[in-house]
Amino acid sequence: MSSQTITRADLSQAVYEQVGLSRNESADLVETVLEEICKALERGELVKISSFGTFEVRSKRQRVGRNPKTGEEVPILPRRVLTFRASNVLKERINPAE
Repeated sequence: MSSQTITRADLSQAVYEQVGLSRNESADLVETVLEEICKALERGELVKISSFGTFEVRSKRQRVGRNPKTGEEVPILPRRVLTFRASNVLKERINPAE
């Protein structure tokens, strides 16, 4: 398994090479797409990218947790969490049938 990380610069470079936009235009395009995804998630909207997966913001209620070291009960405040569910197409690409 590779430990390489894909960065915004890597995405911009891929757009530059495959689409033929200038480097600046490619970087702007990647930034615009990521910004639109972030804005939709901030509004609590579902972001579904076909053949890739779904991003969703879920609200979690307050609950009581436990410190594993001391066993002391501590309140966990309500919060919003981001979840990602991979599409079946992506799952199959990651784990091809043999």
